[in-house]
Amino acid sequence: MSMPSRVTGTSMTTKALGDLQRSLARGQKLQSQISGGKQLTRPSDSPTGTVTSLQLRGEVRATQQYSRNSNDGLGWLGTIQDTLGDASSEIIRVRDLTVQALNTANDSGSRQALADEIDNIRDQLLGQANTKYMDRPVFGGTTPGAAAYTVDHATGTATFAGNTNPTTRTVGPNAKVRIESSGPEAFGQPGTDTELFTVLKKISDDIKSGDATSLNKSLENLDSAHDLLKSALSDVGARYNRIEQMKQSADDHLLSVSSQLSDIEDVDLPKAIMELQIQQTSYQAALAATAKVIQPSLIDFLR
Repeated sequence: MSMPSRVTGTSMTTKALGDLQRSLARGQKLQSQISGGKQLTRPSDSPTGTVTSLQLRGEVRATQQYSRNSNDGLGWLGTIQDTLGDASSEIIRVRDLTVQALNTANDSGSRQALADEIDNIRDQLLGQANTKYMDRPVFGGTTPGAAAYTVDHATGTATFAGNTNPTTRTVGPNAKVRIESSGPEAFGQPGTDTELFTVLKKISDDIKSGDATSLNKSLENLDSAHDLLKSALSDVGARYNRIEQMKQSADDHLLSVSSQLSDIEDVDLPKAIMELQIQQTSYQAALAATAKVIQPSLIDFLR
């Protein structure tokens, strides 16, 4: 035969206050979630959700870095594309002037004017070969110097001052892409007859001297230099497209991961507000029930 347990006023009061306190704590948690907009405020809220959240946050940071690297690469390659495109137009102009010079072999004044224009175009192309992006020469490889090409103004000789070390950016998981094009790749190997700046100087000298045979040979070298530049431009365009695709992929992945992270961390506001209202109603009902169960005694009035 079991002994009946004794229920005292003190035990009833303690139990009722404990229930009210727990109800207040649930309401306070809901209020905190609504105010902060997050349902995960500490690891104890959801241990598994916290682990998943940390993994997704790491993936978000990595994807954001890939996107930033892609933007930097697009800036480099876009600058190179524009520069080589302009250089190609200038080379076409030089070719037209050279062909014109072959038809004015006996007119020294016209030859001098044509040679002067070609010299100006050569100076302009040398300036384009020293084009910079973020204060770094885009045709200089990894050189710490300020220019990819230097010019000896006494002789007019252009010297490659950079290097051919690749500059890369990581634009995705295990995906590295070169973001530069070295001077020799675009303008020819220094010291060879087909190096663009050497060809232009030779053409100018041949026009001034009226040497048609040498000028025809220089014209062939100019075509070879132009073909090399167009090949470099094509390669840069292909790398630009690859980085652009990788950036789009990174942006799409970032959107997907951010959505998953939001599902885990963020509060469903309509649901949370409804639960808070229910909790407040429950708390008010608990207060009313407690007031009826725990009636004041004579001792309460004597206090």
